[in-house]
Amino acid sequence: MSTDRTTAAGGMETSYGFQKVGEDEKQAKVDTVFHNVARRYDLMNDLMSMGMHRAWKNAMVAWLQPGKRPGWSSLDVAGGTGDIAFRIVDASRNNAHVTVLDINGSMLDVGAERAGKAGLLDRLTFVEANAETLPFDDDTFDAYTIAFGIRNVPHIYRALSEAYRVLKPGGRFLCLEFSEVDMPLLETVYEQWSFRAIPQIGRMVTGDAEPYQYLVESIRKFPRQSEFAAMIEKAGFERVTWRDYSGGIAACHSGWKI
Repeated sequence: MSTDRTTAAGGMETSYGFQKVGEDEKQAKVDTVFHNVARRYDLMNDLMSMGMHRAWKNAMVAWLQPGKRPGWSSLDVAGGTGDIAFRIVDASRNNAHVTVLDINGSMLDVGAERAGKAGLLDRLTFVEANAETLPFDDDTFDAYTIAFGIRNVPHIYRALSEAYRVLKPGGRFLCLEFSEVDMPLLETVYEQWSFRAIPQIGRMVTGDAEPYQYLVESIRKFPRQSEFAAMIEKAGFERVTWRDYSGGIAACHSGWKI
């Protein structure tokens, strides 16, 4: 069992939290986690981020600056419950069309239900598919977003390459993910909260601590900001940069297909 962060050289493909698993095992294990937490996904993110995920998502979409012209299109990957997609449509003044893609049907069911209640079904398309093999033509989308999902993809390089492929020239990639805290005192507090409190709260709320244990461990295994930026650049993106949120608890990475 290793608690060290993975690097741009790889490692997440065989990491199920701190456990090492076969490359052909991870996806099924992750699918089970998200089937179990789909109906409590917002609560899960509140626990993982101490409620800050909502502000981080708002900041991500503000940085994206969705197009306000009819025909502007975005792909939101691992976005089943619609959190990012709803924000993009709103920021575009209801002009954008967002394709919400998730490998997990339970998450998509939650998103479609929420979209129906919000009257947004004409602005959204829900697709069940794998981020590593996107079912879209080359040069299709103006933007690609993924929030708190890339660390759960077994082969991150494949997902990044697919993101590059389906973006139009001039298209933008944005990824919001938990990251490495750069303030020692905050890091100590956050790690204590993550490993001691979150799984136990998860057990009290849902009756099962295991999904929450995996999720906090997966955060700790994910590459630090500079390593992930190197992965994005290797996939072909240019002008790669990132913004830390809340001292690096989360980071939003940006890249362009030029």
